[in-house]
Amino acid sequence: MYHNPVLLKESVDGLAIKKSGIYVDVTFGGGGHSKEILKQLGDDGRLFAFDQDEDAMENTLDDSRFTLINENFRYIKQFLKFYGIRKVDGILADFGVSSHQFDKAERGFSTRFDADLDMRMSNKNTISAYDVVNSYQYDELRRVLFTYGDLRNANAMAKVLLARREEAPIKTTEQLKEVLRQFLPASKEHKILAQIYQAIRIEVNQEIAVIEEFLKQTPDLLDKEGRLSIISYHSLEDRLVKRFIRAGKFDGEPDKDFYGNINVPFKKVGGLIVPSKEEIAINNRARSAKLRIAERI
Repeated sequence: MYHNPVLLKESVDGLAIKKSGIYVDVTFGGGGHSKEILKQLGDDGRLFAFDQDEDAMENTLDDSRFTLINENFRYIKQFLKFYGIRKVDGILADFGVSSHQFDKAERGFSTRFDADLDMRMSNKNTISAYDVVNSYQYDELRRVLFTYGDLRNANAMAKVLLARREEAPIKTTEQLKEVLRQFLPASKEHKILAQIYQAIRIEVNQEIAVIEEFLKQTPDLLDKEGRLSIISYHSLEDRLVKRFIRAGKFDGEPDKDFYGNINVPFKKVGGLIVPSKEEIAINNRARSAKLRIAERI
């Protein structure tokens, strides 16, 4: 089941939709954001959506203005060009894992179910959670757990994983949980497990690299005054989005022209938007969502 999209009204309003505009929803999922965009588009508007998850294709919308592309949004420019699209009026992205992926036990995303170590958002992915847990060397494992999971015990966890897999491969989420049991005090078990799963999932799906590649393409794709509306859930993701909107790059200061004028592709629209208490009460997964909106200069 695909649950209600997070910050639906705020993220779609942030696109300032023009009736005859061309828009892209790069994280289609259950189609919630796309449906709302289509409601606001006129007859000659167009909406393209991306989702690398084969399951999401079952949710495609029967609308002549809509095209669903079964690909990772890191290839946004390439596939839009295939459809003859070089400029768009708005791009929406929701970087969260869909509720459907969490709720489908065999995908291995959820801490609630025992499943094979998978966590791939697409069957085309070359590595799975099994590969990360069983093949990565100590330094790589430590990096993944510390950088993507904010886990203070990353060093010790990596050592325990290496020692245990020498006895036998770690094949399931339940086995992973048991191997790391000493790091899971009862009061924090769910929180720490969620951090471990998040770290492995981000690595498996190259989520940070994908976001960087995607963001770098947006200045060329967006027409003047085109909008970017982006929801992120992890501090690493949000930092990338915030920096890119501010400086047009991920590190260092904004570029300047010959005269010292700052030369950036975007201006931010409004401040940081977070879900209301009411939305979090209805959908607990919304609690860490952050929405940033920018306009192409």
